[in-house]
Amino acid sequence: KDYQLVLRTFFRFIFPGALILFAAALFIHLDFFLKWYKALIHFYPYAVYLVGILLGWRFNRSRLLFAILVLLISDQVLWHFPAIIAKNLNPHHLMVNVLSILLPLNLLLLSLIQERGILTFKGIGRMGLIVIQPVIIYAFILSNDIKIFKVLDISILNISRINYFNLTEISLLIFFISAVFLIIRFALRRGVLDSGFFWALIASFMALNITGPAKASAFYFATAGLILVVSVLELSFLMAFRDELTGLPGRRALQENFLKLGSTYTIAMVDIDHFKKFNDRYGHDVGDQVLRMVAAKLAKVGGGGKAFRYGGEEFTIIFSGKAVKETHKIMDNLRKSIASGGFFIRSTKRPRKKPENLKTVPKSDKKVTIKVSIGMAERDDRYPTPHDVMKAADMALYRAKNSGRNCLRTAVKSSR
Repeated sequence: KDYQLVLRTFFRFIFPGALILFAAALFIHLDFFLKWYKALIHFYPYAVYLVGILLGWRFNRSRLLFAILVLLISDQVLWHFPAIIAKNLNPHHLMVNVLSILLPLNLLLLSLIQERGILTFKGIGRMGLIVIQPVIIYAFILSNDIKIFKVLDISILNISRINYFNLTEISLLIFFISAVFLIIRFALRRGVLDSGFFWALIASFMALNITGPAKASAFYFATAGLILVVSVLELSFLMAFRDELTGLPGRRALQENFLKLGSTYTIAMVDIDHFKKFNDRYGHDVGDQVLRMVAAKLAKVGGGGKAFRYGGEEFTIIFSGKAVKETHKIMDNLRKSIASGGFFIRSTKRPRKKPENLKTVPKSDKKVTIKVSIGMAERDDRYPTPHDVMKAADMALYRAKNSGRNCLRTAVKSSR
């Protein structure tokens, strides 16, 4: 199912950033939306910046707040600095050249840094570095040294097609490198904010390279901010509804899924046998690896089952629209698959990085068997609600534990 993973990764990369940017492009360039654009441009950018700053502050998302600050400053610098530039320089061209170098670098660096708070030593330092940049630009403008700014127009590649863009070759190169880096970072991490920063970068590129209605660049800068705001909201949603360690939906997602169930469904409770002893013996890091391994197998349960992490070493699987007799074999095969797969404990002498000669690497010193116990129940007259069914499945799980573990028990009689 590699193609499914590729497809999911592709859609995670495209949405919502590409969709928002595409909608913004249509809004600007289609005459049909022109009258709405003229009304919207007066408050849309400020609404986005205000929401972004408040959201970043309230959620303590320094990267969002600082990125919004960078976009806001870029917008204001582009429109207000040309008025104070010497007449012997091209004001707008100069500002575009300067911003097209600083803006992608700022967005790239903000995508790389870790959250360190806003009113912390590092947070205040980062904010200072952002605010001081327009001050430095202003100082160079006052120096009236044309040579400093003409360096930005130096041609490196001398490719005629580059002339289609308003940006210089240096600027295009920086944007290109930043975009490639963000794509690679997303491919490795598949993070929501990684894709958000990429599409914000593209929106910023369009803001600096746009030819359209009045203040079209301001509209694209705000759209870049909107993409980051939506990305943070999506990330917050995933953190609330998805278990960070295993990647499975968490208990809150389970509770919401209960509301969507019909009149027929089966719930299975899965618990890793002797997990506490295993954790005490091999350590929490190895225990976390076991949890991820089991979760990966549960996620592929099949039969329409959907796995959740309930808490600790316990998991829940819901089969919507199916009775116990239809899912019993699926779950028992899953139990056997986990037990037969085994788990290798990494040797303490084994290097973390893969060496060139694998024959010199000490083999994992121990293979252990991971087993699970399973309890199942279906919705019927005795268990009319999802919570009743889950409680019955939990009682069946205790029976499985008391029956010697590594087995499956049901709360209702099945045809098996």
